[in-house]
Amino acid sequence: MKVTVVGAGAVGASCAEYIAMKNFASEVVLLDIKEGVAEGKAMDLMQTASLNAFDTRISGSTNDYSKTADSHVAVITSGIPRKPGMTREELIGINAGIVKEVASNLIKHSPEVIIIVVSNPMDTMAYLVHKTTDLPKNRIIGMGGALDSARFKFRLAEALECPISDVDGMVLGGHSDTGMIPLTRLATRNSVPVSKFIKEDRLEQVMEDTKVGGATLTKLLGTSAWYAPGAAVSGLVQAIACDQKKMFPCSVMLEGEYGLSDISIGVPVILGKNGIEEIVEIDLTDAEKSKMKESAEAVKKTNDLLEL
Repeated sequence: MKVTVVGAGAVGASCAEYIAMKNFASEVVLLDIKEGVAEGKAMDLMQTASLNAFDTRISGSTNDYSKTADSHVAVITSGIPRKPGMTREELIGINAGIVKEVASNLIKHSPEVIIIVVSNPMDTMAYLVHKTTDLPKNRIIGMGGALDSARFKFRLAEALECPISDVDGMVLGGHSDTGMIPLTRLATRNSVPVSKFIKEDRLEQVMEDTKVGGATLTKLLGTSAWYAPGAAVSGLVQAIACDQKKMFPCSVMLEGEYGLSDISIGVPVILGKNGIEEIVEIDLTDAEKSKMKESAEAVKKTNDLLEL
C-alpha cells in the first residue's frame, strides 16, 4: 500500500517516519516544494531502515505529483506552522490556497485517495477539501481529535500518577484552544471513572491544560509540535491501511449528527479501509451539547473566512 505525505517539514517527516517504522505500508512518498528537502529527508529516513527494522520504501520528490500516483492514503501537512502568539485561525489566508492546490493535485493522480488533513486551522482546511473536491465525505478526514485526545490522556496520566496505558479519554469539538471538549465525565482508568481518583479542581486543570496543549508546545518550541502529530497521523493511516475498524475522534463532515450540519468538526468515528466507516453518536449531557454548539459556531466563523 502506498502513502503520500505532502509537506516535508518537521510534522510531515515525523508522519513518514512513524508510518514507515510501523511497517504496514509498502511505500511512503514524501513531497515538498522546496528543492531537495523531501529527497534528503527520505534518504536520511531510509538510512535508519536497517537500524529500526522496517522494509517500507521511502522516496522524496520536489513538487512532482506524478510520483504520488495510485496512493491509497495521502496526508496534507503543507502550509506555514504556528508561531508563538499566533492562533490557528490566523493561518487561514495562506494555508487555504496551499491546501486547495495540494488536494487537487493529489486527486488528479490518485482518484480513489483518502485524504487526511493536518494543516491548520485543521477543521476549516478539512471543510475546504470537502467544498472544493468531489471526494465523498468518508474519504476526507481531519486529524485533530486524535492528537488532542492523546494530549488529554497524557495530562490525565500525569494527574493520576499512573502509566498512560491505564488511561482512556477522548476530546471532541474543534481543534482550537477554545473549541476542544475533553470529555472528563467519560475518561477512565482501567474502566473506572477518573473522577474516583482525581478531585474536581485537578480534573478542571487537566481539561484546561489539554485545551492549550498545542499553544503550550508552540511557546516552548517556537513552532508547532511534530512528534505527537506524526504519531497521531500514523495511527489513522494504519487503521485505514489495515482495515482495523478503530475508533478515533476526527474532524468529519456532519449532516445532522450531533445536531450539526455543513461543518467538519471532531467527533468519534470508526476508521477502516474505506476511510470513515461510521460516525459514532454518543449521548452528551446538556452542558456538553452546549459546549459542542459553541465550538461549532467558532469553527463556522473561521469557515466564513474562506473564499469558496
